[in-house]
Amino acid sequence: MNELFRWDWVVDRGDEIWVKTVEHLWLTLIAVGVGFLISFPLALFAYRHRRFLGPITAVSGTLYTIPSLALFAALVPFTGLTTLTAEIGLVSYTLLILIRNIVTGLDGVSADAKEAATGMGYTGRQLLWRVEIPLAIPAVIAGLRIATVTTIGLVTVTSLIGLGGLGFYILLGLQRTFSTAVILGGALSLVLAILVDLLLLRSERLLAPWTRRHGREVST
Repeated sequence: MNELFRWDWVVDRGDEIWVKTVEHLWLTLIAVGVGFLISFPLALFAYRHRRFLGPITAVSGTLYTIPSLALFAALVPFTGLTTLTAEIGLVSYTLLILIRNIVTGLDGVSADAKEAATGMGYTGRQLLWRVEIPLAIPAVIAGLRIATVTTIGLVTVTSLIGLGGLGFYILLGLQRTFSTAVILGGALSLVLAILVDLLLLRSERLLAPWTRRHGREVST
């Protein structure tokens, strides 16, 4: 009877596992970073010009609903089995999450805070950058957390086009009916998602310390 998990196989591939983990993280960071660079200005534009919010979320929502395998298959004839193919698909899945959270965060800024800033003579641009965006940070980072954890899971699918980081082991295990590789790829992806999520949560507490103080007040 074959062993469910072979530690010796894992130990022998320590260097390779590290390389695949870094690749997985790198693909995730590129996707979320590019997604944020696209989503942030779109969200600000939609926030200022509400009539465009519906079309922007409709387009990003359509991209989000396309099955990942179908999207990668559609891109391969044009961009090949490349990182670009993987990133186009991964970025497209971050847009709806990030745009919605950014707009929600800005909408959640209290009218009192905006009224006080206006009374102090803030212009519309100053109000946005000095009041609304800082107060929206918790919602923005919440969106980044969701987008990042989702992307870490989706990166494994890109193993089907020769990438995928830790997804390489899941695909290898399925092809060879080798449970050790499947468990390794799945477990490390889960651990990576948890660690990155905790790091983003920590960054929220550093960038928006008032949320931590508020939490303590509520708990008391």
